This record gives sequence, C-alpha cells and structure tokens, in this order.
Amino acid sequence: MGVPAPLSDEEITERLAALPGWERQGDEITRTYPIRYHAAVAAIVTIADRSRRVQHHADLDLRMDHLRATITTHDADYRLTEADFDLAARIDAIVAAHQALPLE
Repeated sequence: MGVPAPLSDEEITERLAALPGWERQGDEITRTYPIRYHAAVAAIVTIADRSRRVQHHADLDLRMDHLRATITTHDADYRLTEADFDLAARIDAIVAAHQALPLE
C-alpha cells in the first residue's frame, strides 16, 4: 500500500458536496458536531477504533457542547486524498449513532 494520491481541487469540491456539514480549510476538511459531552466521548472511542482499522486518523477536539473533527492525509504531505472523505463519512455515521443513544 503506497502513499495515497492527492485529489485535485475539482475532486475535493465534488466530494465535499456529498458530505453536508464538512468544509474545506486549506488542505484539511473539518466539521463541528453539536453533541453532548458524554455522547462525544463515546463517539471518540468508536472513531479511534474505526480509524485504527482503516489506518487513517482525524484530529479531534472535544468541548463541553461540541466535537470538531479535522482530517488531512499526513502521508501525502498534508494534502487531501480519498481516504479523508472516506473517514469523514465514517465519522458522520458514528456521531449520528451516538447522538441517537439515550444516556439518561
């Protein structure tokens, strides 16, 4: 498995259109999820597990009322690749599942 190929600006725009809520900031994509603190902690554990399995990781910033995910491909000189958009979709699904779980 080699280094993933960086995407063109057109490819990035196309992939972002399929991921509502995600925004491009330079050579990263980012999304902020409004989510309760303890639900976010549980989501982070699942995100870490899935990230390990696909060998691609996001930077995660946990706050009291939100979780921010930022993704780029470090192995591709911090450029955006297909792996970033795959991970973004996985994170969307994980956060959605954890928001649906009652924690009371």
